[in-house]
Amino acid sequence: MTSFFHYDLQSLRLFVVVAELGSLTRAADRTNMTLSAVSKRIADLERSTGCALLLRQPRGVELTAAGKGLLVHARQLVERVNRMANEMNDYSTGVRGHVRMWANTSAIVQFLPRDVRIFLSDNPSVKISLEERLSGEIVSAVTSGDADIGIFADNVPAPDIEKAVYRRDKLVLLVPNDHPLASQKQVAFIDTLDFEYVGLNEGSSLLARLLAAAIAAERTLKVRIQVSSFDGICRMIEQGLGIGVLPEAAVRNEILAAGLRPVQLVDEWADRTLWIGTRSVESLSPEAARLFAFMSGRKDA
Repeated sequence: MTSFFHYDLQSLRLFVVVAELGSLTRAADRTNMTLSAVSKRIADLERSTGCALLLRQPRGVELTAAGKGLLVHARQLVERVNRMANEMNDYSTGVRGHVRMWANTSAIVQFLPRDVRIFLSDNPSVKISLEERLSGEIVSAVTSGDADIGIFADNVPAPDIEKAVYRRDKLVLLVPNDHPLASQKQVAFIDTLDFEYVGLNEGSSLLARLLAAAIAAERTLKVRIQVSSFDGICRMIEQGLGIGVLPEAAVRNEILAAGLRPVQLVDEWADRTLWIGTRSVESLSPEAARLFAFMSGRKDA
């Protein structure tokens, strides 16, 4: 039986490099080690695991099934050790708390920059690591503990998360000024489905909301182009490649100046809630708890 203490962190780091490059020689060059040293560390790792991790091929190496399994754990371990080192460095330089927050695009585009600035002005010793992710990924990260706090859309299930209202926003239809719908002050979503759409990429909660609404109307959402950001949606609409839906607060003056017009959607689902959630409020660090309380207590929520 193998023991945890047989695993060397440097060897695990090296194994990750070998797996990513698919070559012992290139891994040696990348890490400034000799080929024999790299081979010895991998051989030692194979003895520790009791498994063959690599298949040596004429032009490189391939991972065995055991190697693929180890790679998943090794990456997670290396990432956590790096995170630990960064947090310890923060403490040594005066940072008293490190909060990992993941948020969806809607929150980051509309509200978070100002809120984070206000919080940090009153809590200068706190460091916030903010990542922009899809709502589904955010819920998974909060549930697993990879994120302390998450901000996500209300149409994503979050059964194991303690949550509170962060903000409410409204979705609008964005069209070019010369579009047939541009003359209307408001429109029902079903009346837009004859036109082609520019949408966000697969996995986004906003795209899921539009697809669900189209299915409920027994219609098809004609997605012509998919992009990864609201700015990308606006640019594609500006070029006449379709219409799109995005949060009203994301429609800035420069977007209107580019010849685009927002049209109000009358559908109930166009009024959204953005949730802020954590796995357990009681288990948060004092700094993360202060941030959670601040974000969930916004007066303009």
